[in-house]
Amino acid sequence: MIDLTRAQFMRRFALGLGLSLMVAACGGADTGTGDAPEAGGGVLKVATEPAFPPFESQGADGELEGFDIDLMTAIGETAGLEIQFESLPFDGIIPALQAGTVDAAISGMTITEERAKTVDFSSPYFKAGLAIAVQEGTDDIAGFEDLEGKKIAVQIGTTGASEAAKIPGAEISTFDSAPLALQELVNGNVDAVINDAPVTLFAISSDNLTGLKVVGELLTEEFYGIALPKDSENLAAVNEALASMIADGTYAEIYQEWFGAEPPTLPESAF
Repeated sequence: MIDLTRAQFMRRFALGLGLSLMVAACGGADTGTGDAPEAGGGVLKVATEPAFPPFESQGADGELEGFDIDLMTAIGETAGLEIQFESLPFDGIIPALQAGTVDAAISGMTITEERAKTVDFSSPYFKAGLAIAVQEGTDDIAGFEDLEGKKIAVQIGTTGASEAAKIPGAEISTFDSAPLALQELVNGNVDAVINDAPVTLFAISSDNLTGLKVVGELLTEEFYGIALPKDSENLAAVNEALASMIADGTYAEIYQEWFGAEPPTLPESAF
């Protein structure tokens, strides 16, 4: 295993790690014209947890910002829907969808079979994966197999937390946000953090979390999706808008703005 610099990691990430995976363009063959779907009108109340930069966070002026925010806003414009964001804790998002207090959620949420039992997901809108962060100078952790018996910080309710739970003898500390988990590592209270790779790299480079590095390769290949209540009438409009934006280049423009690279090809489904 080798240590990855941010530039090296983001280059691999942006080009799409694991290019041997054969994937189809998001949205299927019937979206190749690039025509926007017919505007449907109405309001879409969208939950997000604004502590997951660069996907969603609060700017200095208190306004929400990030890749997810820009993407969902553009989906609303394309679909003719007014997007109203509501900030919620990450582990409260799916219960809110089930209760019907929000219409959708975009919050760097990995599409999993377990989550798909309780909510519906849009077509994948982002290719990601889990990475391990450690303090610089750490030489006994180079990959997942080295985490046995270690102290590990994770964000509650995430796939990183699920993976950490599989490690024999690990002492797991959970936090409400990824930056808090990473700060615990900076403080020397844990040996490693398992978290989404782009979020970890962004935090290391942007949030004064000095003395950290990412080690090894991605632990998983994951896809983020927009979550909606089961059998939501809005699912088709969201998918059509997303497919249209991929076809006409709007998606690539937003991706370039936040990640400085061309987006990888996305599959029509995560499963």
